[in-house]
Amino acid sequence: QLQLVESGGGLVQAGGSLRLSCAASGRTISSYNMGWFRQAPGKEREFVAAITWSSGTTAYAVAVKGRFTISLDNAKNMVYLQMNSLKFEDTAVYYCAGRQRDSTWTAGFWGQGTQVTVSS
Repeated sequence: QLQLVESGGGLVQAGGSLRLSCAASGRTISSYNMGWFRQAPGKEREFVAAITWSSGTTAYAVAVKGRFTISLDNAKNMVYLQMNSLKFEDTAVYYCAGRQRDSTWTAGFWGQGTQVTVSS
């Protein structure tokens, strides 16, 4: 089992920044890939960014590359998403997720989500 709790969402003006945090707990945390997803009203959940706990390798959606940064704090079992140059279209509920290396995101573990609202 992997328990995930997100925090750090809120209301921000376009062009501003926010940092989302995800507290992870459970067994063998270092065997998981961690990611951030988002879901805007009326849209499907979409991939934002991912990082491999063991190596720190990252991947980003095209829409956020160059503006968002995913990172880990191994000592604190935390995952972060630094979001800069926010746009109105970044408005969504953001979810932290974890999956084992040989599994899928769908079959993984998910947090409850945190709302990010960007005003234009």
